[in-house]
Amino acid sequence: MIHTDILIIGAGPCGLFTVFEAGLLKMKCHIIDALPQVGGQLSEIYPKKPIYDIPGFPSILAGDLVDNLMKQIEPFHPTFTLGERAESIEKTGDKEYTLTTNKGTVIKAPVIAIAGGLGSFEPRKPPIPNLSNYEDNGVDYMVREPEKYRGKKILIAGGGDSALDWTIELVGIAAEITLIHRRNSFRGALDSVDKVMALAQAGKINLITEAQAVGVVGDDTLTEVVIKQKDGESNIAVDYFIPLFGLTPKLGPIADWGLTIHRSAVEVNTDDYSTNVPGIYAIGDINTYKGKLKLILCGFHEGTMMVQSAFKYIYPDQKLSFKYTTVTGIAGLES
Repeated sequence: MIHTDILIIGAGPCGLFTVFEAGLLKMKCHIIDALPQVGGQLSEIYPKKPIYDIPGFPSILAGDLVDNLMKQIEPFHPTFTLGERAESIEKTGDKEYTLTTNKGTVIKAPVIAIAGGLGSFEPRKPPIPNLSNYEDNGVDYMVREPEKYRGKKILIAGGGDSALDWTIELVGIAAEITLIHRRNSFRGALDSVDKVMALAQAGKINLITEAQAVGVVGDDTLTEVVIKQKDGESNIAVDYFIPLFGLTPKLGPIADWGLTIHRSAVEVNTDDYSTNVPGIYAIGDINTYKGKLKLILCGFHEGTMMVQSAFKYIYPDQKLSFKYTTVTGIAGLES
């Protein structure tokens, strides 16, 4: 049995940074994640994708951000249970929760911080007949290793940030890139849209709007994708078809824990990101509130505020002294 001050569900960037903030207040953390490695979506879905909105880093690979966060929390010696899903939770004391994983691991803590990102998730797949026949044989729903596409002809479908970002990043790697979108306007960041338009005007990518993929062709391996436009259908020869339509979130067992849920997200109080259940908090993409932005840096803020509240909840009689690490050094490094 494992005992800790804060049990963090989710080893993504928000969960990892929360360990640092808790460590500054001398609180121990244990992290549980269903994935076999830390990093959450950053490690599982796009470790080689650059991230542009982390303060102090004009650009940093998702995998490198995870590595840096792990180095940052090393002095506080967090413990981990990886490859196991948080299954059930029970209140076993005045300020004690007992969580059991799907593999029977038992963890006790007065505070639980849910930092599970989108929860369990799966890619949204376009309704194309026989598409599943080519999964891992020409059809990919996410880009894990860009070098896989070196010298290849690829077709990317989608109009959001992932489709735009990977179109930009794979220029110079893939031999030929075609981006299709069912509309003539995009949902992604304006800067990314401008870059994609500039690449199209320069002839570095093929951009096809008001079009969608409706069929796939090939024997054992994908060879062509059927594209439908206003004037009819045509076939595009490809090595890889990458539909990037986002992820479908599923809360999993968390949905049965008595929390207030709205549209597959946990409602929180923005004073401290607490839920309707005392001692349970939710930070990062899994929570929802008015004005919510699903950004990593917002999750960092939420985790910072949460541990301040968690300290007061666990130690109501102790005075919390807030300190700046730039002035005092990082508290806890010597312990």
